[in-house]
Amino acid sequence: MWQFIVEGKMWQFIIEGGWLMFPIILFSIFALAIVIEKFIYFSRIKVNMPELLSQILTYARKNRIREAIGVCEKSPSYLANILKAGLFRYDQSKEIIKEAMENASLYEIPKLEKNLNFLSTLAHIAPLLGLLGTVVGLVGCFAAIEKYAINVGVVNPSDLAGGIRVALHTTVAGLCVAIPSSLIYNYFIHRVSLYVLSAERASTELLEVLSEGSYRNEV
Repeated sequence: MWQFIVEGKMWQFIIEGGWLMFPIILFSIFALAIVIEKFIYFSRIKVNMPELLSQILTYARKNRIREAIGVCEKSPSYLANILKAGLFRYDQSKEIIKEAMENASLYEIPKLEKNLNFLSTLAHIAPLLGLLGTVVGLVGCFAAIEKYAINVGVVNPSDLAGGIRVALHTTVAGLCVAIPSSLIYNYFIHRVSLYVLSAERASTELLEVLSEGSYRNEV
């Protein structure tokens, strides 16, 4: 494949691979679009989590719930939205505050995971399509062997080498899509796991602060 790229014959490589090259290319476009979208999304929600939590907890300990809510609204992120849901129930029982933050997380966390399952599916199916293309190509090669054996009586390896090489094009293309997609998918999953863990820890800390004393009539 690299030889085709260096020589500027990428289109030839695609055409020789057969019609299954086109869904693999389509998969690569979808995967690239998801990767770009997720990088943009994660860059937009990037905030200083320790500083944000510190400000909120400081206001909460001083019974200044309105200011704590204001901090959340000035720094819109999944974490701020979850904590804000708990702050709005500051004068309720511990169970109600916890339930409010859990309900908010059910809305916020799926945003972090959006399209990641699709990216994983693309990474798994792309090499299977490549393998299918190779098998189809090899079937053609064996058909050629049978034809040569009947008509000529002798099968020359050089007559089949080209066909086998072409048959492997789809496998190469499928792996080129699957390998980076799998790596990036695991990277995104790791980031989501860290975000979820930080949200759980922050929610627990805020819950403990709000449940330490009475906040009724403070706002």
